[in-house]
Amino acid sequence: MIDSLVALLWLSGSGFALLAALGVLRLPDVFTRMQASTKASTLGVGCLLLGTALHLGDFGSLIRAASIGAFILLTTPVAAHVIARASYLADVPLWKGTVLDERRRDTDRVAWEQPGPPPAE
Repeated sequence: MIDSLVALLWLSGSGFALLAALGVLRLPDVFTRMQASTKASTLGVGCLLLGTALHLGDFGSLIRAASIGAFILLTTPVAAHVIARASYLADVPLWKGTVLDERRRDTDRVAWEQPGPPPAE
């Protein structure tokens, strides 16, 4: 019973990792690629870690897998946010099919420009 659950978790984790790789290759801009890679790979790594912890079966392996999973869950969203913000502020172009840019109206672009003398009136 445990072996079939481990096999199911490993297959689903591998499938999610494959979907993340395909998303990075096929999606049109940095923002959609980043979204696909962070969500699918996090779920894939979680399934792989859970399957590995069940396969090994001892408490030490469970603690190690839980620690790795917690680290991934805590760092992946932060890294994705930092990459997205840096890309947006560097004026990386959005996909042509983007319908709504909510960040454009909230961002004061002048505050991110190089410091210089105030404009002449």
